[in-house]
Amino acid sequence: MEMSAPPEVPEKDSPSRARDARNELLDRIREFVMKHDLNATGSNLAAITTALSGSNAALAKAFAAREISGEPIDQRWLDTVVRLDPETGQRMNELEELMDRMEYSLMRFAQTAKSAADETTEQRGALDAQLREMKRTDGDLTPQAEVDRVISLSKVMLDRLGQVEIAMERSQAESDQLRANLAKARIEADVDHLTRLPNRRAFERRLASAAQEAQLSGKPLCVAFCDVDHFKSINDTHGHDAGDRVLVTIASLLNGNASDECFVARHGGEEFVLLFYGLDADAAFNKLDGIRSAQAMKQLLNRENGKPFGKVTFSGGIATVNSIEDMRDALGRADAALYQAKENGRNQIMVI
Repeated sequence: MEMSAPPEVPEKDSPSRARDARNELLDRIREFVMKHDLNATGSNLAAITTALSGSNAALAKAFAAREISGEPIDQRWLDTVVRLDPETGQRMNELEELMDRMEYSLMRFAQTAKSAADETTEQRGALDAQLREMKRTDGDLTPQAEVDRVISLSKVMLDRLGQVEIAMERSQAESDQLRANLAKARIEADVDHLTRLPNRRAFERRLASAAQEAQLSGKPLCVAFCDVDHFKSINDTHGHDAGDRVLVTIASLLNGNASDECFVARHGGEEFVLLFYGLDADAAFNKLDGIRSAQAMKQLLNRENGKPFGKVTFSGGIATVNSIEDMRDALGRADAALYQAKENGRNQIMVI
């Protein structure tokens, strides 16, 4: 007796497979966020999705290496690894280029408007002279009616030219205002709204130019990350407004030490970043450790309710930037040094 083959089980259709894959990715993202106690912000979810989906191999590799090492995947590390993502830098460069093109277009418009206004003024002056000449023309050579008609038409043209002049002047004024607003926007885009320090965007550009300058001059360059110790506890105990005031206080202390050889910026959250020009790792350590020591000696008070914050300290990690190509590695080393300082008890500076 001939046996029939078992019926084939139909494979899931493409929409079903796609739906299952999507649900699996969403589950992995949710588990990742919960496991590492991360905030479900747009930037966080975008980075996590990019890494877990494998659409960015470099980012996926960084996430896997971090989990394998057992080091924490916290907000500070996530902000750092996203900052090091080449695609993020590319988007920042695209924004810069867009702003540059806008500014150039406004400048060209202003130049065109001014040229048109100048030309209109010249034409008006020529017409005025022509009208005066026509009025002096002998009636025997040109019929008075014809003269009157030409004069009437010329007056209409002059009125229209006057309107054009006003419109061009208004357009030029508007373009000047747009350029001023764009320049202000450029400045504000580089400033942290809370501490008024330069922000991460400004730091990225400064780091690139400083690394290039250091490579050409042969002078040392160091980068440092600083992170407020137990900042979550401050927010939980005193509230986020009080936490913001603590950040402003520390930002003021760091900014008070800013100079030609020390650039200070807020990286985000409770983290700050510094560049030390012309200072080797030992000199950078001495300078930053002196700032840390000064902060550790202070007793902060919450002026809103009179409750003491007590000692508010920060930890730091320093690394040397050896070349332009070494920038990303230097940032990673500084971040690792900061993590080591936290692991060793906080309120200290480490150098890698």
